[in-house]
Amino acid sequence: MKGFFKGSATALITPFTETGINFDVLGELIEHQIAGGTDAIVFLGTTGEPSTMSFEEEHLLMDYAVKKVNHRTKVIFGCGSNNTADAVMTAKAAEKFGGDGLLAVTPYYNKCTQNGLVAYYKAICEAVSIPVIAYNVPGRTGVEIQPATMAKIAEIPNIAGIKDAGGNMSKTMETFRLIREKCDVYSGEDALNLPILLCGGAGVISVLSNIIPADVKKLCDLAHAGKIEEAIALNDKLLPVANACFVEVNPIPVKEAMNILGFHAGTPRAPLTKMEDCNREKLLTAMKKYGLECKA
Repeated sequence: MKGFFKGSATALITPFTETGINFDVLGELIEHQIAGGTDAIVFLGTTGEPSTMSFEEEHLLMDYAVKKVNHRTKVIFGCGSNNTADAVMTAKAAEKFGGDGLLAVTPYYNKCTQNGLVAYYKAICEAVSIPVIAYNVPGRTGVEIQPATMAKIAEIPNIAGIKDAGGNMSKTMETFRLIREKCDVYSGEDALNLPILLCGGAGVISVLSNIIPADVKKLCDLAHAGKIEEAIALNDKLLPVANACFVEVNPIPVKEAMNILGFHAGTPRAPLTKMEDCNREKLLTAMKKYGLECKA
């Protein structure tokens, strides 16, 4: 299926207290996204740290997010797992709570075959009626959706596209060639947002847009409108902040960036740690040069 959403989606952080999710801050982050014109918010993606959350916490977040967003933008929930049964269970819960769609990362650690990937996405899609975006991020999972495999996955009726965070433009272009008429391609790597958009990408699922939602949205709009020179100029401005968001493993830097902006996002859950001082200085410098109001 094509056209589930077009433009910018934010892979939102999850703010924590020592005892659970900080829903007050989560609400502020949601309002920040909606004010910035974000076309969709992805909760419980990699940036949202679901790997350190219980099912109960995930369900509380789903319930809160749907009610807080209240149809003002699309709500997408992460549901991927290295256990297909758990992925299906989370997918069903996301649909029950009112999610508009799902983002399903490939299984990780188990290192299934390409046939296993097709079976995995088929199981998730058959369990729900809402759109599902496959998520390819081999640097984290150890498993890569090959273009020919994505062509098979794209035949599943409620597959809405692929979030491509593979970092290999040759494979991205082959994926485009094979699925362009079947479902959409979304950039999953902020450094490659512009080239993927200009090659026909429907949008981006961005870490950077936690910080600068309006400008990431603008980048998508400029690219889709064919205003290439303006898009290039904006992308050149965005890139230093985007790169600073990955000087340590995501979501360590972006959580610190939101703290710097005054959102009290806290620190990631263990085994992730607080950002190192030298890297925080690089992030702060990039944010200040961009013109962001840094409060911490």
